[in-house]
Amino acid sequence: MAQWVWEARAKSGELKKGTLEAPDEKSAHSKLRMQQLVPIRVRKKGALSLDLAMFSGISDKDLVIFTRQFSTMIDAGIPLVTGLDILSNQMENKRFRTILKAIKEEVEGGSTFSEALRLHPKVFDDLFVNMIAAGEAGGILDTILNRLATHIEKRTKLIKQIRGAMVYPTFVIVVGVVVTFIMLWFVIPTFEGLFDSMGSGAKLPGPTRFVIALSRGFVKVGPFVIGALFLFIVAFIVFYRTPGGRFIVHKFILFVPLVGTVVRKMAVARFTRTLGTLLSSGVPILDALEIVARATGNAVIEKAVLFARDKISEGKTMAEPLGQAGVFPGMVVEMISVGEQAGALDQMCNKIADFYEEDVDVAVAAMTSALEPVLMVGVGGVIGGLMIAMYLPIFNLAGNIKSE
Repeated sequence: MAQWVWEARAKSGELKKGTLEAPDEKSAHSKLRMQQLVPIRVRKKGALSLDLAMFSGISDKDLVIFTRQFSTMIDAGIPLVTGLDILSNQMENKRFRTILKAIKEEVEGGSTFSEALRLHPKVFDDLFVNMIAAGEAGGILDTILNRLATHIEKRTKLIKQIRGAMVYPTFVIVVGVVVTFIMLWFVIPTFEGLFDSMGSGAKLPGPTRFVIALSRGFVKVGPFVIGALFLFIVAFIVFYRTPGGRFIVHKFILFVPLVGTVVRKMAVARFTRTLGTLLSSGVPILDALEIVARATGNAVIEKAVLFARDKISEGKTMAEPLGQAGVFPGMVVEMISVGEQAGALDQMCNKIADFYEEDVDVAVAAMTSALEPVLMVGVGGVIGGLMIAMYLPIFNLAGNIKSE
């Protein structure tokens, strides 16, 4: 009887690993299910797995395709297990295919769809699982899946806007720093040797002497500077991973000119879009706010949302504590208040999200337009200044020869 190495998830969500004996892979899966385990990966012991597709991530695009297609199948009356079987077989992402098969087996074993999804938190977050649970309870699973697909698409678009806007400035800064380091470490010492061979060390212009002194100092302390920079980055990462550090960094970012405005608007858009989607799907407001707090992507806004949740549990409205937090724009607070009074908070949240998602486009364009010339002038000024300082003695020497 063959030995099988397995990875499976328990009902509690805990990931477990081990080996077992079974005549074939199907029997190995059955044995794991009898132990109340959901198989994730099963392979023959001793077989070296070189399938790199298993290590590929599951993108938002994969998730959107799955939810859209699954919604269509449910709407067409295809049974849940059959739909999962069809989608798992046609899924190109092998890791996602394995997870869908595990979910199908769990549903076949008597679990609800949302309970099966909850066993894979790295793929299906709390928002996804809670909305599916609400859809199952209300008998509108196809509608909920469509809403989820739309929500993921809008979330992905928002993130891509920010990342796309930061690519060019980041590239310019990195290139500028690298070129400056190379000039100080290699190019300027070469020019210094040339000037020494010309015997014009005492006649060098002031800017040239300053740059040469800067280069000498950099060559001496350069390794220490790089080491200190590396230690600073490591220390920052460790600090950022602490709750207090993350809060301080996020609070600082909110007040950075240009960048802070974009981050705040993006967080408001994500907050209102996620809240509106959850509420319109039938998720209770206290549960929705707890999920939304983690989805904002900013610790300061997360704290404000959790503060509002605590006040709502005490019987207060949402708008009042959100206004007290001092994080959300006044217009957002007023519109939420109107939505609460009209009994249409989900619709109002979606309207706010629509407005701020469009506003993020404008803010990103303004930020990019303002940063590009500043970066170009700054980087060009530093590199150009270094080059001019090095060529000044050559220009002076050429002028002296011409005058003679």
